[in-house]
Amino acid sequence: SRLVRHGIGVHHAGMLPRYRRLVETLAQAGLLKVICGTDTLGVGINVPIRSVVFTALSKYDRATTRLLSAREFHQIGGRAGRAGFDTVGRVVALAPEHAIENAKALAKAGDDPRKRRRVARKKPPPGMVSWGQPTFDRLVAAPPEPLTSSFAVSHSMLLNVLDRPGDGRAALARLLDDNYESEADRRHHAERAAEIEAALLDAGVVEVLDEPDDLGRIVRVTVDLQAEFALNQPLSPFALAALDLLDPESDTHALDVVSVIESVLEDPRPVLSAQEFKAKGEAVARMKADGLDYDERMAELDKITHPRPLAELLEPMFDVYRQSHPWVADHALRPKSVVRDLYERAMDFSEFVRFYNLARAEGVVLRYLSDAYKTLVRTVPEAAKTDELIDVSEWLGELVRQVDSSLLDEWEQLIHPAEPLPAAAPSDTAPPPVTRNRRAFLVLVRNALFHRVELAARRHWDELGELDDDDGWDGERWRAALASYFDEYGAIGIGPDSRGPDRLLITEHADRWVVRQILDDPDGNHDWAITAEVHLAASNPLSTQDTTA
Repeated sequence: SRLVRHGIGVHHAGMLPRYRRLVETLAQAGLLKVICGTDTLGVGINVPIRSVVFTALSKYDRATTRLLSAREFHQIGGRAGRAGFDTVGRVVALAPEHAIENAKALAKAGDDPRKRRRVARKKPPPGMVSWGQPTFDRLVAAPPEPLTSSFAVSHSMLLNVLDRPGDGRAALARLLDDNYESEADRRHHAERAAEIEAALLDAGVVEVLDEPDDLGRIVRVTVDLQAEFALNQPLSPFALAALDLLDPESDTHALDVVSVIESVLEDPRPVLSAQEFKAKGEAVARMKADGLDYDERMAELDKITHPRPLAELLEPMFDVYRQSHPWVADHALRPKSVVRDLYERAMDFSEFVRFYNLARAEGVVLRYLSDAYKTLVRTVPEAAKTDELIDVSEWLGELVRQVDSSLLDEWEQLIHPAEPLPAAAPSDTAPPPVTRNRRAFLVLVRNALFHRVELAARRHWDELGELDDDDGWDGERWRAALASYFDEYGAIGIGPDSRGPDRLLITEHADRWVVRQILDDPDGNHDWAITAEVHLAASNPLSTQDTTA
């Protein structure tokens, strides 16, 4: 806010979409003097810019640091000069630090050849991909590299093509032949399509008909799957098979399903790095308290990683699965816990971002949560969706909508084109009413109360006070209220049993809910509870992080 109000915009993929849209809108209105952004600003966004400054002519592409390609340079530099406003645009590249120091030293030496020869020229730092005037001149003059086709065969493509009316296999054959790929790549795509179709048949996701059905199909998606069923991830068929390993009677079944789905999603690396950093910090504190020496601590830290629920179950199964499905060898199974961690910690989006210090990667977090929700909704068959899993799914969808509803509204409109989009929010940043989805709102309330239970169990009175100080419940009042409980029982349970639906009693009124979160004491008496009122009208204008209980 401070930067924008001074005419400075920031734009990069780690930001929330609503912040990027704000910067784009202000720039188009001519209200920003400077925009600091990544190369995403140069693609598909109508932002008038007079001058472009490259801080470097190299970039990190998630694998290595390399020089910009001519296409990338022209794409970004081509933004300079607004059609209809400017007759010229300027493109400037900053020199690397060592080149600046060398230029200063040579300027100090003047025109004396002997002094200039004695100047000790600095070299680029080890590992740096350096650039200079020749690099800049080459990029200016070089024609853009030729475009290459990114055609790829996926499970989702096969499901959509094979299930369409008519001969889906013939349509797939035409698609695999009529494209811009080379002959060798076409053969590779045909082989992969055959492998995927065989895997879908083995998994029972598609079936071959003896005779064409009413729509003329000879291959179709099995009728017992939901209408919007899709396998959008390369390892989704494995996830579908892995669901059979889970115990539907387990208290953690719903979250175990979430963990299976998360294991086939791409890693949100900033989140996993932050989780590992947090886990190692907490482990060091524990080990120091236990008196372990430095070498022992370092040895233990090497074993610590981000949370990987069900890894011991899923990884051996994956080894067996790829023996009969060799195409999955190109993809790695990635057990992780982001959605599950968020749910088990009873946090909302903002609390999660603050807890792991992810302010610079909010957009990455939100995109991952959005992808997880879509995959959860479309990959898990209806028969495997328990009430608790539906609750978790509804909660996750509402959490994403409360941060930025556009990520899901347009996607759901594609799935259900006959249904109108929700009414537009009063402003671009206003979330939809949080109480419109009762199921999701119930989970939000349950999480808000259980978050207090967890803080009370850990005796974090100051944090409890921060949550409820507006209602006069400061930390000391919480401590005093629970003093008798701890004198009698000593601990509050926070395991799966303690957060079950039978621990939360709700009395619904027209304008409010009266809720009672029963504490899980060691003796099983369940005679203590946190009682609260949820004001519905007051909750609607607020986002999930501000919902008042």
